[in-house]
Amino acid sequence: MKGWARLALAGLLVWAASGIARADDLLKAKIGVLRLSSSAPVFIAQDKGYFRDAGLDVELKFFDAAQPIAVATASGDVDFGITAVTAGLYNLAGKGTLKVIGGMSREKAGYPLIGYFASNNAYAAGLKTPKDLAGKRVAVTQVGSSFHYSLGLLADKYGFKLSDVKIVPLQSLSNAAAALKGETVDAALLPVSTARTLMDSNGAKFLGWVGDETPWQLGAIFASPKTLTNPQLVTRLLTALTRADHEYHDVILTAIKDGVAPVNEKTKPLLEIIAKYTNLPVAQVVGNCAYIDPDGKLDVKNLENQIKWLQGQGFVDKGFDANAIIAKDYVKAD
Repeated sequence: MKGWARLALAGLLVWAASGIARADDLLKAKIGVLRLSSSAPVFIAQDKGYFRDAGLDVELKFFDAAQPIAVATASGDVDFGITAVTAGLYNLAGKGTLKVIGGMSREKAGYPLIGYFASNNAYAAGLKTPKDLAGKRVAVTQVGSSFHYSLGLLADKYGFKLSDVKIVPLQSLSNAAAALKGETVDAALLPVSTARTLMDSNGAKFLGWVGDETPWQLGAIFASPKTLTNPQLVTRLLTALTRADHEYHDVILTAIKDGVAPVNEKTKPLLEIIAKYTNLPVAQVVGNCAYIDPDGKLDVKNLENQIKWLQGQGFVDKGFDANAIIAKDYVKAD
């Protein structure tokens, strides 16, 4: 397989050097993604033509939760999924229906992404910090989701049992936000982009960032075995995304101070692209720029920890580890 990957890369370089990007030269690819800043390089690569430069005709298909993207990738409805890793994704990968091919967003201190938010009533009753979540009703998208795992890490950090938290799976970010505003849950884990309107309208209270509490590898790029039989397609995708990763990191992430990106002549074009695809004003995007490794590296050790934790909770089948679900020909391990 490594030989195929090298041949595909060599072919891509020759193709790119020719400067020809005719429509009939392009390979079609569908990517499943969320409208979140954690997928910023995807939006940059699409909007600035990096996918096309690499020889791809990409269609973005948008979802409202991470798990359906994994299912759509395994079933062939999309060729690639780019979103948060979940228990469902790991179970599919453990059965051989998905492989992780690269890294995307990370929870990292100083880069606001997913936050803990309290309802107004719960906040008034004493829910002031993330460590106060024990015994509370907390909305997440799905059992075994990245939000659920973040709660597990928080419980381990502060020494309370995850079973003490009443997990309320509501299937989508919009449902979780509505439940928080409607006071049917005490708290929720939400991307800042989803929670911002709640905070601006005094519909929820901010408690803290996951990245500040428990940093971890949140997002990944994955594909089905069928997609991986076309190494040229995979190589073209990763080439375009790495180009976008570098630009996003060098222009926006290196400029962030106190969790906020400045708006200037250098950053504004990229911020406007992210705003376009996330349906947010630039003024909100600036405080919502997820950390992404400039080389698209994947924290494989952290993935291994995730799998072990999820297996221990009974959310993920046993009998496999991180090495079994990674396409080693493509992954750049961190």
